[in-house]
Amino acid sequence: MARKRLGDLLLENGLITEEQLEEALFEQKKSGLPLGTLLTQKGIITEQQLIEAIEFQLGVPHVKLENFLIEKEVIDLVPEELARRYKVMPLKKRGNRLTLAMADPLDYFAIDDIRMTVGMSIDPVIATRSSLDQAIEKYYGFQHSLTEVLKDVSVDEMTEEQVRSDDAPIVRMVNQLIEQAVEERASDIHIDAQRTEVVVRFRIDGELHTQMRLPKHLQSVLTARIKIMASLNIAERRLPQDGRIQLQVRGRMIDLRVATLPTIFGEKVVLRILDKQNLLQVEQLGFSEKNLQLFKDMIESAHGIILVTGPTGSGKSSTLYAALQKLNSEQKNLITIEDPVEYQLDGINQVQVNPAAGLTFAAGLRSILREDPNIIMIGEIRDQETAEIAFRAALTGHLVLSTLHTNDAPSTITRLIDMGIEPYLIASTLRGVVAQRLVRKICTQCREEYVPSPYETALLEECGLSAGKLWRGRGCRTCHQTGYRGRLAIHELLPVDGQIRNFVRENKPADVYREWAEKHGYRNMLADGMGKVIQGLTTFDEVLRQVILSE
Repeated sequence: MARKRLGDLLLENGLITEEQLEEALFEQKKSGLPLGTLLTQKGIITEQQLIEAIEFQLGVPHVKLENFLIEKEVIDLVPEELARRYKVMPLKKRGNRLTLAMADPLDYFAIDDIRMTVGMSIDPVIATRSSLDQAIEKYYGFQHSLTEVLKDVSVDEMTEEQVRSDDAPIVRMVNQLIEQAVEERASDIHIDAQRTEVVVRFRIDGELHTQMRLPKHLQSVLTARIKIMASLNIAERRLPQDGRIQLQVRGRMIDLRVATLPTIFGEKVVLRILDKQNLLQVEQLGFSEKNLQLFKDMIESAHGIILVTGPTGSGKSSTLYAALQKLNSEQKNLITIEDPVEYQLDGINQVQVNPAAGLTFAAGLRSILREDPNIIMIGEIRDQETAEIAFRAALTGHLVLSTLHTNDAPSTITRLIDMGIEPYLIASTLRGVVAQRLVRKICTQCREEYVPSPYETALLEECGLSAGKLWRGRGCRTCHQTGYRGRLAIHELLPVDGQIRNFVRENKPADVYREWAEKHGYRNMLADGMGKVIQGLTTFDEVLRQVILSE
């Protein structure tokens, strides 16, 4: 690489003037800051202009650090002190060469210093300063805090005051663990007590991934710190406990739902991460164009009941929250009763179920009906009493949204009848049913084409579809070698019209509803999933796993 100075490079590209360069160089001598940092801080150039100039003129590639999962052995090559001093991040090792992400890849002094330290040739790449800051905290910060905890006073002798102190290493370690989970887009953090160690796992896109293994003697202090954050009783280890944490991560407030469970090797802790940024609008739920319009028509009904069905973890709550945000206005009184309240929504009255105090779904729903509501959301219909109150509320002019555990839309009606709801009541109030599952999306970084097999072609044809090529993920660092990154929903909608109401009154079996829906152009969940396979959003195997194997 030609040893061209950054200032000369920016002058050649017309991004700065000689006067601006001289002024920045003068300030650099006083402050000691890198030239690129000074120029971006003064607003003379943007960070993107700086990256593009280096990338195109000198052939130094630009990388996105969030797409890399960096091995611990690579991190250990570069001391933390050098990483922070030069704002660099080791990415990968190949033979005797180390790929190094840098904010300023023209800092030859830094390259020479690190080359001599690690005893390897350096291949510099450029990354944004903000992403480097995050990566350094993610990979070095947690290890530093862990080292401090391990060499601190015996954790068995730690007092409650030490665990509560904001300066304690265990406090920093737990905060960094949560930050790392948020950055990895995890929905849950599992802290599992094993016989000889503590295993930390993140649930990402519905699958658990082991992130780290900690010494067994850290278990008690780690659990105690989380309990203190969640306002739980740290002395109680024999009974399960539930709590909540609010924590600011990267400038935004994150809610965490905490649950502890005593096991034979100690307490297991699970933290459910509730990030408001993950709340979706109705248009972002993954509905096909036809299903989106059907769903909007359902929720815009003046009264009646709409049910979202599927197993645990199928995204039902996300669909309900999206509908509530769509319906929320100052002219309407929206009240929810949930167990638990996951996301706190502005302008909506949310009630937390508390069975110990006598506030069950049924009792809460009776009280809500005296609060002059327009729209009621019930977290889940679990019993006949709640179901009857919900349907009678819909009959008296309220719009009711709720969830139910059924495998598909047609079987929802027969399930309600089995629960003891009169067919006439269902026929009069039910506006529609949405059944759904979550499938993993193909990783865009390693997506590749392939020719579908005869079996895949035949099943596509059964759904009225055809494709000469399909897509799958090869597996890369971005997706933890799974081939998937992110999730989307596949749906099955059954709008309740005149003919469906007649079927309900006649107590017809689920197959009758299913056959009628297919004849009238309504896609079942498998067909909707296969439509997304053809679009290259998910894979054939993933749809089958969620639709067929989960039934």
